Order: sequence, then C-alpha cells, then structure tokens
Amino acid sequence: MSPATVTKLPNLKEQMPLLARHEGVWEGVYRYYDDAGNKIDEHKSQLVCRFPDAGPCPYQQTNFYTWADGRTETREFPGHLRNGRLEWDNELIKGWAADIALDHNARTTMLYWVRKDDPEMYLYEMIHLSDCGNFRSRIWQWIKGGKILRRTLIDETCISHDWRNLQN
Repeated sequence: MSPATVTKLPNLKEQMPLLARHEGVWEGVYRYYDDAGNKIDEHKSQLVCRFPDAGPCPYQQTNFYTWADGRTETREFPGHLRNGRLEWDNELIKGWAADIALDHNARTTMLYWVRKDDPEMYLYEMIHLSDCGNFRSRIWQWIKGGKILRRTLIDETCISHDWRNLQN
C-alpha cells in the first residue's frame, strides 16, 4: 500500500481504554437460552479483536463459530468511532459499544444493537473483563415487544493479546 492510500485512524485505544484491553484472540463458548431458560443452542467461538493503525476503520472484529455437528460460520464486524463510542452498521446489525464510565473498576462495556433481519428485536450486551485481562464473560439480552426473547451467555479466554501473529 502506498503512503498516499494509508488512512490515519482516530486513536480508539485512547478514547476507549477499556475496550482497548479486549484486543487479541479470544476462544470460548456461546450458549443460547429461550425465555424459559431452556438451552436452545451452543457453539464454540474464536474472536479476533483488532485495532489496526491504518485502514478503513479503527476496529475490526472477526468471529469464527464452530458447532459440534461440523457447521461453521464467519462474521466480520468493522467498527467506527463516533460520538465517543464504537459504532457498527453492516448487513447484520446496527449498534454501538461504550465503556461504562460509572464502573470505577473499569471492567464493564455495554453494547446495544438491532438485528437488520428483525428490526423489532434489539439486544443489550454486557461484557465483564477480568482485572488480569485474560477472561471475559458476556450476556446478551434479546428483547422483542418489550419482553425477553432469549439470552446468550458467553465465556471466553484470551489466548493471545497479539492478533497480528494469529495463525488460523
């Protein structure tokens, strides 16, 4: 890439220091539950959270999912810094993520998004990052018509804070 085509990105790590601690490669398990608490799905995951120095966006997340029956899925989530938060707008979702300033322990990030395939459904996600930065737990609350539709529980371990050397 020639110097003329390199786009200098806003410093997302400075503006969202808690989110910056999520940089790296995370492995875990997603477990989905219906509104009655019955497990309806489970799959393994690997998420790569990148903060590139240059390019089209200051945040890029790639999710690799694997089910026990052999199915796989990959999803891309490029994010842009706007109004002090990270925002997404792609074919699947429109939403945002923000560090929670009221959490004086700097462990909590909140997300909100709407699924484009069902605009009446929205989700809130809370991410808890451990003090050591190697473990996180996440919960999605899927809401439709003002009522809980399902919940997703995600437990993850950081296998590397260096996404640049990922061998996939």
